[in-house]
Amino acid sequence: APRGSPPDGGWGWMIVAGCFLVTICTRAVTRCISIFFVEFQTYFGQDYARTAWIHSIADCATMLCAPLGSLISNHVSCQVGIMLGGLLASTGLILSSFATSLEHLYLSLGALTGLGFALCYSPAIAMVGKYFNRRKALAYGIAMSGSGIGTFILAPVVQLLIEHFSWRGALLILGGLVLNLCVCGALMRPIALKEDSKTAPEFLEQDYVPDAQKQDLKQMSNCSSLIKAWSRESLCYCSWKEYDFLLMPGFMVLAVSVLFMAYGCSPLFVYLVPYALTVGVSHHQAAFLMSILGVIDIVGNITFGWLTDRRCLKKYRHFCYLFAVGMDGLCCLFLPVLQNFSLLVPFSFTFGYFDGAYVTLIPVVTADVVGTSSLSSALGVVYFLHAIPYLVSPPVAGWLVDTTGSYTASFLLCGFSMIFSSTLLCFARVAKKIKKTCLQSLTNDANTKQHIGTNGAIAYSVTGELDQKDVEFLAVDANSYSNR
Repeated sequence: APRGSPPDGGWGWMIVAGCFLVTICTRAVTRCISIFFVEFQTYFGQDYARTAWIHSIADCATMLCAPLGSLISNHVSCQVGIMLGGLLASTGLILSSFATSLEHLYLSLGALTGLGFALCYSPAIAMVGKYFNRRKALAYGIAMSGSGIGTFILAPVVQLLIEHFSWRGALLILGGLVLNLCVCGALMRPIALKEDSKTAPEFLEQDYVPDAQKQDLKQMSNCSSLIKAWSRESLCYCSWKEYDFLLMPGFMVLAVSVLFMAYGCSPLFVYLVPYALTVGVSHHQAAFLMSILGVIDIVGNITFGWLTDRRCLKKYRHFCYLFAVGMDGLCCLFLPVLQNFSLLVPFSFTFGYFDGAYVTLIPVVTADVVGTSSLSSALGVVYFLHAIPYLVSPPVAGWLVDTTGSYTASFLLCGFSMIFSSTLLCFARVAKKIKKTCLQSLTNDANTKQHIGTNGAIAYSVTGELDQKDVEFLAVDANSYSNR
């Protein structure tokens, strides 16, 4: 296909639909694992910390293996990667329905299912970025809303499935649902863009290609076997170019911020239902809280996606992301004082809305930092950075619950972590703006001095107060001063 710009429509809406289904089958199903938490704890007779490892390993494997999903997408096919991921995730859920110990669930529901989700999640999100530019935030808002819609529908459905078929039957049915990821993969038609790769003439202009090799390549430039003649050095260069964004200061700050944000957001999805049960909320009401969180998540996805595509807010998308993360942190700080269902409902509304908002803006902010051509690899790294916090935070929160006998310390730690993430990015953004203003001021000052020096030389020359050699010397001196 001819290389061009993102179409901002057409088959792109089918890509959005496919990504929407992928987020239902991956993120919504992962969130619903928390509904199994009490069932697993009761059946296997284990404490909070040990049971929390199931959700942690699933989330960790999804994010830890995200670069693998990007690698398969870049070098084989996005379609192949998502289909393979669907098969692995479905197999993991089906095997989990036969589990006889928590260790069995660690491997099947945690590692295997998480690996399958990893091969699907970041490639599907990156495909949306390739098909959209002008309406990118809106497209991501619709695509990522699958997580909220899926949670809204699946949370009560999973509770009913557990009541009618036990947790084993519920996992078996979820395994069949997740198999639909193979259908989503079939929708991901590849697209060729201008910035995706260099053409042969552009490649030959680069310094890393030896002169002798340039001559051979120029003679073969019309042959289809051109790529076979690339040297080992050039191939290494091209491989490195996929990840050269890792050295960008903006991406480094974003990466550190993501670590704290991921630590703060993960435990709430694991412990919201158990916490609600401890304060006297019924099982159906606790599942309904997850449903509310999910459906309001959709509103956050779409409204923030649409608003940040508007001209008035487009250049402030970074600060919209910071605001959303900070608000979720504040919600976590207030959660320990909410002791009944009527108070937990507003919490689910608020937390769900801002969770959907910042989840939508993660790929948008990442694309603003690294560019569209590196988006798939960058998203793989960003989701990879979620892995360690996702692995550690639920067991740490469970250990705090087991030690202190309450959820207060766990939720406070989550809240402060998310607020720190937002504050860190905010300070980095302000520092970057100050540095840019200072550099611009210095440049303007240098240009002014150059202008004054040149005009002064001309003025003296016109009045005859300096001879020709003095005029030339003064002009050269002014230029050298401005370049200093």
